[in-house]
Amino acid sequence: MIGHWIAGKPWDAEPDRVGDVYDPTTGRVAAQVAFASASEVDAAVDAAAEALASWRTASLAQRSSVLFKFRELLDDRKGDLAGIVSAEHGKVVSDAAGEVQRALESVEFACGIPQLLKGGFSENASTRVDVYSIQQPVGVVGVISPFNFPAMVPLWFVPTAIACGNTVVLKPSEKDPSAANFIAGLFAEAGLPDGVLNVVHGDKVAVDRLLEHPVVKAISFVGSTPIARYVYETGTSHGKRVQALGGAKNHMVVLPDADLDLAADAAVSAGFGSAGERCMAISVVVAVGPVGDALVDKIASRIADVEVGAGPSCEMGPLVTGAHRDKVTSYVDAGVAEGAALVVDGRDHRIDGEASGFWLGPTLFDHVGQEMSIYTDEIFGPVLSVVRCDTYDEAVALVNANRYGNGTAIFTNDGGAARRFQNEVEVGMVGVNVPIPVPVAYYSFGGWKDSLFGDSHAYGPHGVHFFTRSKVVTSRWLDPSHGGVNLGFPQNT
Repeated sequence: MIGHWIAGKPWDAEPDRVGDVYDPTTGRVAAQVAFASASEVDAAVDAAAEALASWRTASLAQRSSVLFKFRELLDDRKGDLAGIVSAEHGKVVSDAAGEVQRALESVEFACGIPQLLKGGFSENASTRVDVYSIQQPVGVVGVISPFNFPAMVPLWFVPTAIACGNTVVLKPSEKDPSAANFIAGLFAEAGLPDGVLNVVHGDKVAVDRLLEHPVVKAISFVGSTPIARYVYETGTSHGKRVQALGGAKNHMVVLPDADLDLAADAAVSAGFGSAGERCMAISVVVAVGPVGDALVDKIASRIADVEVGAGPSCEMGPLVTGAHRDKVTSYVDAGVAEGAALVVDGRDHRIDGEASGFWLGPTLFDHVGQEMSIYTDEIFGPVLSVVRCDTYDEAVALVNANRYGNGTAIFTNDGGAARRFQNEVEVGMVGVNVPIPVPVAYYSFGGWKDSLFGDSHAYGPHGVHFFTRSKVVTSRWLDPSHGGVNLGFPQNT
């Protein structure tokens, strides 16, 4: 049984409800996970609130020391964590190892918290009046993370929140919950006081209680756009600070002067890595001008060589659940019915694994129309659509008309075109000859439009801003050399 982690130790109460955790490569149930009741969420919040009293006043040296130790433990055990992620999510071990490495970068950023929390100071803003700013923790915060990055996304938020002096209740996806417990155990080993990080597992019951709980002051969420909107609206209606990162439909624009081999390689790796279950996956390739036929041929030839399965040489694993695999497969059926040209049918791809696994191979559509569901919807699977545009302006208009604005990329050898694109495109993260432009940890991650609810992006400087509240202090001290009397400067400056 995969249980909760509350007040520094496993929670051993018998759960009222449980869920199944699958091995996606076989389709068989591998474990069960406890689903938290509202009272169990309350217990985690109570533990976090009790720990907050001392943790918020812990020195910056103490906080950073714990984070440095956690970073070393995570680096030593990253292979173990990657194995846990691969076993429950289904992504191949190399993908899982890359996820953990990116998570380490966020931890390393948070280790620099003494520098990040420095305020400002103005001496003699008025006569003998000083003004300065300080950053203080928000309080108890909730983190609700998705299934597709069960290690990286929690570590986008948790280290920064803790470094800033907050305490945390983490609710990971019930589809692959074990990584969160592993992370909590490493934090405990690093010396994090009991109750500073708590983990509760479950479904909407646990989520709703976090959103409604009066002690929880802020919520960080990553998931689909409908749920992100729900989390944002519900959390803010209960007076909470909320950052809710939603879905995506990421376009990769390929101009006529682009290196088509580079673009084709990028389309395959960015479209089908982690079985397309990435919020930054490329799902639409926009072929501009005459490059469409050659580009589609190059992508299709590369797809034929993609090894799908559970073997050590495989480059793509299964989808996370059977239900999700069936949903993605239904989009393949819909694309055919709606008239798109099915160039590569992932339903027929050879698989190195048990037939009962949640498999779907890389799928490629050409001549996709903007009205088709495979274009309008976030599929979140290994389905890549090619849309043809005649001009650069038409391609930019296509990207900007989409309701999502998470990530985009342009492939070109024209520096002027690239500079114009990064200025004109209405998307939060832009790559130039880089298909998945996830920012490094000392910048921040986030999209525009329906890809983000709230005004703070994840991790980096925005993360520090989100997990702290600014306070400005104006101080005046009587001068003891004058006997502690008022020296005559204005009272209302």
